[in-house]
Amino acid sequence: MKGFRFFQVSFVLSLLAAVLVGVSSCTSQQEPRPKPGHHPQQGMQLKPKPKTHIPAGPRTAGIQIPKREFRGAWIQTVFQDEYARMTPQEMQRDFIRKLDFLKKCGINAIIFQVRPEADAWYASKYEPWSRFLTGKQGKAPSPMWDPMDFMIRECHKRNMEFHAWLNPYRASASGGESIFAPNHIYRKEPWRFIKYGDLIVFDPGIPDNRKFICRVIKDIVSRYDVDAIHFDDYFYPYPVKGAPFPDDASFQKYGLKAGWKENQRNDWRRDNVNRLIYEIKQTLMETKPWVRFGISPFGIYRNKASTPDGSGSNTNGLQNYDDLYADVIKWVKSGWIDYCMPQVYWEIGHKLADYTTLVHWWDRNAYDQHLYIGQNVKRTMDMKELQEKMEMTRTLKHISGNCFWPANEILHNTGGIADQLRTNYHRYPSLIPAYTKMNQEPPAEIRNLTLRKTQVGYLLDWSANMNPRNPNDAAYFVIYRVPEGAPLDITDARNIVGTTRDTSFEIIYRNGTRNYMYGVTAVNRYHNESLIKQWRKVKI
Repeated sequence: MKGFRFFQVSFVLSLLAAVLVGVSSCTSQQEPRPKPGHHPQQGMQLKPKPKTHIPAGPRTAGIQIPKREFRGAWIQTVFQDEYARMTPQEMQRDFIRKLDFLKKCGINAIIFQVRPEADAWYASKYEPWSRFLTGKQGKAPSPMWDPMDFMIRECHKRNMEFHAWLNPYRASASGGESIFAPNHIYRKEPWRFIKYGDLIVFDPGIPDNRKFICRVIKDIVSRYDVDAIHFDDYFYPYPVKGAPFPDDASFQKYGLKAGWKENQRNDWRRDNVNRLIYEIKQTLMETKPWVRFGISPFGIYRNKASTPDGSGSNTNGLQNYDDLYADVIKWVKSGWIDYCMPQVYWEIGHKLADYTTLVHWWDRNAYDQHLYIGQNVKRTMDMKELQEKMEMTRTLKHISGNCFWPANEILHNTGGIADQLRTNYHRYPSLIPAYTKMNQEPPAEIRNLTLRKTQVGYLLDWSANMNPRNPNDAAYFVIYRVPEGAPLDITDARNIVGTTRDTSFEIIYRNGTRNYMYGVTAVNRYHNESLIKQWRKVKI
């Protein structure tokens, strides 16, 4: 995803167009950016450390803040060489700093790159440690630690989702085969790979490669408490000028023998990717059916000129369907992915890829699935378009959130983005939109809500069913505060004072004289929310 963006007025002029119109969202040498069922088991009750709430000041005017909104940020690891220069302790402090800051900016989901080059930012029995983690592929961290496990635990402490971001086909982003560790699959079976431009990729046409990728994902989902598996826009590689993708061998062996014709190679390529997407979804369903599968494709599905029925967008750029062989709309319509997050990284009014045109096109083609928009922070802030883009995504019917590329731009407060998210657009907490197509059942209401005085104020305490193997049980809780006498409205984001995965919540006393009603709901892994049966009055 997060990689070179090559636009083309025609296929042959793709590189030239990218240079002339500046559609590259980032460069791969800088910040290449390039997830249904029931498990009825008995719950258990947890009593961790309480969270603290200091009542906010007066509410400010502004655009309406939705109660449910996906607010993601991508943290990439490919070509991020600073990590290899850090000790494990320094890296952990750096991750904690980032998560704390992003949480303050209202981010509720982290998309963290755990497999940039058929390698691992976690302990894997299939693939070597990443060179971007330790400086050399295959070299284990010392002292040993597991960055993905650490990030999952730290995200969940802050009630942020963790989406494990994998690049399915890419094996080497630069450096060729010299980067591969002795235990990399390329060293054992190089015939499964294709060299194309600066890349080495798994050949998508080889069925065993699909099986291998599914095994890697099953291993992650089985051993780690991820909320989603995430792919970006890299499927078949971005086309290199004058260089057809060299998959003759696999087409001869697998395509022609399966009945595909010589003039159907593009359809065969799309079918290869379709099969991968379908098989990954089946893998998740068989392993942990509450783990979602999301994809952030390149921002253009097809141009209108490429579609005989005129169904494509009124754009003139590289296309998912025709150039990357990614039939994203088929995956959405078939329910093979649980959310779609197109990377609409251009400015409003762009001549070849107008942001407004594309966002409206994706909204019309959501097919009642979750749709979030990938936003390029630097371009948006340079063009001073944040307000228009935020209002647009909040106005359109089928869009229910945004994801910001990259997280570093928020951390650097590029163009004041962090300030604006924190004080305006994300000034109230927001819940992830509920995945009711996967499961509609809400968790049971919390029980035994109690209120007791402490040295600094009050402590809300409750019990709930919390079996981590039962996705219908409570995964986290939402604390609401309403002035006494006002409607007990849990649909208004302004009434949310916090979320927590603990079963207690601390309220700081401020010598106030006004009474407030506090209530708590439970939310499960599908983000379905319970009702509130008990409220407690507090004078703060």
